[in-house]
Amino acid sequence: MPHAPGTEHPVDALLRPRAMVVTVLSSGALALVLSLTDPLDGQWPVRFGLLALSLLWITMAVLSGLALCRPLLSRLPAIAFPWLSLALLMAITAIVAHVGWRLSGAEAISNEPYARFIARAIASALIVGMLALLIYQNYLQGRQAAIRQKEAELAVLRARVQPHFLFNALNTGIALLHDRPERAERLLLDLSDLFRAALSGPDSAPLHAEIALVRQYLAIESLRFADRLEVRWNLPDDSDPLLDTRVPALSLQPLVENAIRHGIEPSTAGGRIELTVDADDTHARVHIRNTVPAAHAHASTGHGIGIGAVRARVESIGNRNGTLTTGITTNGDFVATLSVPR
Repeated sequence: MPHAPGTEHPVDALLRPRAMVVTVLSSGALALVLSLTDPLDGQWPVRFGLLALSLLWITMAVLSGLALCRPLLSRLPAIAFPWLSLALLMAITAIVAHVGWRLSGAEAISNEPYARFIARAIASALIVGMLALLIYQNYLQGRQAAIRQKEAELAVLRARVQPHFLFNALNTGIALLHDRPERAERLLLDLSDLFRAALSGPDSAPLHAEIALVRQYLAIESLRFADRLEVRWNLPDDSDPLLDTRVPALSLQPLVENAIRHGIEPSTAGGRIELTVDADDTHARVHIRNTVPAAHAHASTGHGIGIGAVRARVESIGNRNGTLTTGITTNGDFVATLSVPR
């Protein structure tokens, strides 16, 4: 299972807080299952407590060892990680079994000879470790499948700048070519930058770069709609670190495009688009509000190609702390709010 560039290394996935909590709780569950093989007599709670404590020590020692070796493990191929983890588990199990034997005495733990007791503990660790690796491999495959899905969604978003937008922009450029060639040149340059950003680039981008992309998109659309399109910007100062917040690439432009298609284009009188950036202590928020024609006032709030894909990618950012909500306000405007961890 090689480690693909740009994907999460298994050691990083295992040392996530949620994965560590699940691992620790699993050690307690395993202790309970193993203890139920003994008679449920008056000594059972003691045996269960000793076994649970031993497994907790082993689990915490293995996680601590992986955390200490994290810089080294991150440089190794991902395929080496499971075997190194298994070897560490067996070594720590042998140490804990030896210490338990010496501190508690042979009679308090087992009637077996010392060598057989240690060998049985190591064999048990090997079996449990192999089962854990199989479960963990399935977990990683699920994560990698989710990552590939997000990459596919990003590829779709990059490839799907609407054909009707492209045709309308080119027709606008042709109309401007004779009367106002400088505006036509500006349109073609903006169109080139927009497609360059849409078809290439990283999976995430700073918020200011996404806003710049939206400005270019709206500049093109403004040439087509003229006075029918009113744009309002409520942005922090350019020096505000809030604008450096990372957001999924190409996450704002589809939302603004949705506002154009369903808010401005159907109305003969045009309408207004308002983009606002604010924040609380933990999240940066982008609100994209547009007026809605009366005939569309009760339309579904989930319409628009790309909103579903943008929502899925936003919700996967920052340990699933990102959100994208849409809805109709009391005055009939449509609002899409993107929220990502700061």
